[in-house]
Amino acid sequence: MTRTIALLFALAASPVAAQHAGHGGHAGMQQAEPEKAPASGADTADGKATAKDNAGSSHSGMDHGAMNHGSMNHDAKNHGSMDHSSMSQGTMDHGTMDHSGIDHGRMNHGAVDHSRMTPQAADNVAPAPGAPGAGGAPSTGTVPTFEAPPPAAAGSGPARAADAIWGADAMRASRQQLKTENGGQRFFWSMADRAEYRARDGRAGYLWDLQGFYGGDIDKFFYKSEGEGSFGEKIERAEVQALWSHAIGPWFDLQTGLRQDFAPRDRTYAVIGVQGLAPYRFEVDTALFLSDTGDLTARAEAELDQRITQRLILQPRAEFNFAGQDVPELGIGAGLDRAELGLRLRYEIAREFAPYIGIEQEWRVGRSADFARAEGERPSATNFVAGVRLWF
Repeated sequence: MTRTIALLFALAASPVAAQHAGHGGHAGMQQAEPEKAPASGADTADGKATAKDNAGSSHSGMDHGAMNHGSMNHDAKNHGSMDHSSMSQGTMDHGTMDHSGIDHGRMNHGAVDHSRMTPQAADNVAPAPGAPGAGGAPSTGTVPTFEAPPPAAAGSGPARAADAIWGADAMRASRQQLKTENGGQRFFWSMADRAEYRARDGRAGYLWDLQGFYGGDIDKFFYKSEGEGSFGEKIERAEVQALWSHAIGPWFDLQTGLRQDFAPRDRTYAVIGVQGLAPYRFEVDTALFLSDTGDLTARAEAELDQRITQRLILQPRAEFNFAGQDVPELGIGAGLDRAELGLRLRYEIAREFAPYIGIEQEWRVGRSADFARAEGERPSATNFVAGVRLWF
């Protein structure tokens, strides 16, 4: 009995007994949570989740800054089996991460399959050459357009800065020469548009229609001459015009001057008219004539070159003469005095020389036809023509 009591006292004094001492008071104490291992969320090598369930773990309280990522052995992890699509990377704050310790040289980027990735739309990225939107397509977002205005300093210098270096006199002569060499030249040009023989009932006839000019692009001196007659008879009609021609647009000139008739009577006219190239390449020549006796007449001509080949050209032509009053001594009646319609086919042996053949019908109309009959002439005639068109 004595030995048993001594053994009980020895057990009460041992460390084991001290550890279990007071266990009856644990119900009133708050136990500290055991430190958990960092939740990697990574799967094992066989692709299955670890037995540890991290879904209920609260990572918000974890201090990643205290972790030593440099000592982590990423080579031992199988990143290829990771399912990135299930990660919510949009909520990650990359700004607080320290990427300086990452060794990209050890990563195998060549094994990444980019074809399975879905790129996000980026408004501030310029399209690649050849891609939709490249090559001058309208820009959207923040892509620079390169259409900004020139800087404010551009053009702020003197208008003629070269004068300060070379002198105003030297530069004035140079500017005049530059103006002359770039459109300010003067030319002489002359053309026989029609110089022809006319076969018709009765006596055969002839006709000339000449014009030319000397001057520049804007202002020039123009001359014109027309006439016709029958062989063996007096000239029926002959006139010469001297005109100042001024460009009133890219295609038309305003012409004014004098006209002198030599047949059938001498008579002088003041002239004003327009000559140029109308739409669809119709060559147009119109004029009003006021004689020294107060007679007012007008003339309108139009012709069109229709190229059959580069050298064979068909030219329809029309001419109409009008009068404001009767002029019996010239056989002119008020209204439409004369009408001519012609068709000529020419061949350009050279651009400057082109013989032609054709046909032309002319009519005297109204009171003019009466004057013609009174003179023993027929009011209409058909002319078969052969001539040459030349210019230099």
